[in-house]
Amino acid sequence: MGYSGFQIIKEGLFGQKGWKPLWRDPAPKPRYDAIIIGGGGHGLATAYYLAREHGLTNIAVLEKGHIGGGNIGRNTTIVRANYFLPGNQEFYSHSLKLWERMEQDLNYNVMHSQRGLINLFHSDGQRDAFVRRGNAMINQGDDAILLDREGVRSHLPYLDFDNARFPIYGGLYHPRGGTARHDAVAWGYARGADQRGVDLIQNCEVTGIDIENGVVTGVQTTRGPIRARKVGIVTAGRSGQVAAMAGMRLPIESHVLQAFVTEGLKPVIDHVVSFGMGHFYISQSDKGGLVFGGDLDFYASYAARGNLPMVEHVMEAAMTLMPMIGKARVLRSWGGIMDMTPDGSPIIDTTPTKGLFIDCGWCYGGFKAVPASGFAFAHLMATGQPHATAAKFRLDRFRTGVGLMDEEGTGSQHNLH
Repeated sequence: MGYSGFQIIKEGLFGQKGWKPLWRDPAPKPRYDAIIIGGGGHGLATAYYLAREHGLTNIAVLEKGHIGGGNIGRNTTIVRANYFLPGNQEFYSHSLKLWERMEQDLNYNVMHSQRGLINLFHSDGQRDAFVRRGNAMINQGDDAILLDREGVRSHLPYLDFDNARFPIYGGLYHPRGGTARHDAVAWGYARGADQRGVDLIQNCEVTGIDIENGVVTGVQTTRGPIRARKVGIVTAGRSGQVAAMAGMRLPIESHVLQAFVTEGLKPVIDHVVSFGMGHFYISQSDKGGLVFGGDLDFYASYAARGNLPMVEHVMEAAMTLMPMIGKARVLRSWGGIMDMTPDGSPIIDTTPTKGLFIDCGWCYGGFKAVPASGFAFAHLMATGQPHATAAKFRLDRFRTGVGLMDEEGTGSQHNLH
């Protein structure tokens, strides 16, 4: 079904009874050319680009719950391309370009809002670091504007500029950064993949990966065995568990990351604001809620919920940055499971098992990476060769130590990212 202004008006006049389901609910076939384990944003995008870019349509996406029920629906919706290191730079630059034409490609409104992202700095050293980052972004072909104190004030007058501990010196402004509706991204890719013949199989948990003589032959599921020549693991925080079914131990840990939203308020925050000293970030949704988050909970867990000490830490950071937020009531909170790598950068690569591919380790960057991750992983699965934008996301860098990309400069330790 195509969407148009005429269709919206027509359905509004006739009781919204003409809409059809966005995708089919097929039973699994006994055999596919390729299987994608994981029906989140990355998995759905992979299936979509396998079909659109490479003409592969005999594909199944296997999701143990419902489509879009994992991290794609549990994040703070930020989209940006303000990375510093080669390897990450070109990847996220490509991802932002895909975001900018996503709605036209999918014929689906994902509510992509390029409202601008401002990263604050609070010392001379931070200013120097952001100058370097901004220059690197410009050299990559992206946008970056260095704001002084008054420049930030002109955009964000409601901040506490004279906080004794964290006075605001200025900020790095990324005008093309912004937000998108996370659920709509999942629905748009699901619809696009389904229209191209991809089977989206819900409530189908993978319980085993079949391997014969070092070659993947299919998977075992709660809905029966399914054969395939190629299998892609795209399961975010569960990547370590699924890879273990193939005898692999991935260099990742899974940690909880909490997020929060307030009651709906009148428009007050026009941009995405990032407060690095408190590792706090905030924006305002189209419904008026202030959406914000902070640090990981810093303990390994598969539970999609957090703990109260980190709630307190995030609220303290919020009050430090903008005391006015203390008047808002928190409506709800949630947790996502982050698959953290030692260098804070992702993995898109083949595995020692022929025909088995892995896409994981997105740390804090999973949502903004959805289109480019799917594009690059589809290219890898279809051709066997890494896409140019993801060529440095190799699995063996953690074994050899060559090519590590420590984007945050905090050292190769999980608990520091």
